Amino acid sequence: MKTKTINAYAALEAGGKLEQFTYEVGELDANEVEIDVLYCGICHSDLSMIDNEWGMSHFPLVAGHEIVGKIAATGSHVNNLKPGMTVGLGWHSGYCGDCNPCETGDQNLCSTAQATIVARHGGFADKVRADQASVVVIPEGLDPKAAGPMFCGGITVFNPLVQFDVKPTDKVAVIGIGGLGHIALQFLNKWGCEVTAFTSSESKRTEALELGAHKTLNSRDEAEIELAANSFDFIVSTVNVKLNWDLYLSTLKPKGRLHFVGATLEPLDVGVFSLLGGQKSISGSPVGSPTTIETMLDFANLHNIAPQVEVYPMTNINEAFEHLKSGKAKYRIVLSNE
Repeated sequence: MKTKTINAYAALEAGGKLEQFTYEVGELDANEVEIDVLYCGICHSDLSMIDNEWGMSHFPLVAGHEIVGKIAATGSHVNNLKPGMTVGLGWHSGYCGDCNPCETGDQNLCSTAQATIVARHGGFADKVRADQASVVVIPEGLDPKAAGPMFCGGITVFNPLVQFDVKPTDKVAVIGIGGLGHIALQFLNKWGCEVTAFTSSESKRTEALELGAHKTLNSRDEAEIELAANSFDFIVSTVNVKLNWDLYLSTLKPKGRLHFVGATLEPLDVGVFSLLGGQKSISGSPVGSPTTIETMLDFANLHNIAPQVEVYPMTNINEAFEHLKSGKAKYRIVLSNE
């Protein structure tokens, strides 16, 4: 059996620096593709995995799940992807294909879906492998440098618009204008919604308006938030910190929804009467199915939507992570193999 060496950057232990790392792979499986990595975004989830915040990391860990590259080779049963195609790969690298979510188009809800950086090696490397079902072709016209973050940050905030039938006439608010929130504002604006940005940073108010918000509210000013009672049909929370959730629920209209895409680790403190009186809902969602990712990319291409990115050479990966940890990234960091 022929083997091949893949050159990567790995954390050898929880919280460790990224070090040069090589590993061997054999022949491609029948349904697998091999991708030459051109760009790979850095997501906060990569940092969480490197620090083992979620208790499911395996070391050495090659993170990176916002991948854009070119198909280098295909397995014997791959027929929809050809060498040379520019493609993307996100949080999932494969699905079972047989469960109800897989058979009904919700592969991202497959209980045995293979996460790209859980118990396998991801995109902080020169190559990566994945099942063909999880790989999506990048539409012509979309900047490959900026496309990578769409495969995690972008689809995370786009998926709820589809899943919960957000309407162009809805009034929608976004909590947190960072890596996720700045993309959500763009999507919602072009979706046709009236968009409000909750932000704790005065400096981000102007940026939020430029990104697509029609209004802003100071998330640290409870009195200002109270004035927005019964205002929103839908709220998307992109933050990973604990807030006064009852206060935010009060800003929803009857039958409104508070939806979580930010991975806050603390339990939600919510009074049930905040929900009962207005028949309100709380929900959350992961990334999205390959079909929804395709829809998102087409929508972004049509409306010139893209994350704001800062590009670092892959060789400067530790410098890029320090920039992420500083909180000063605007708004997504992308590593380049060029």
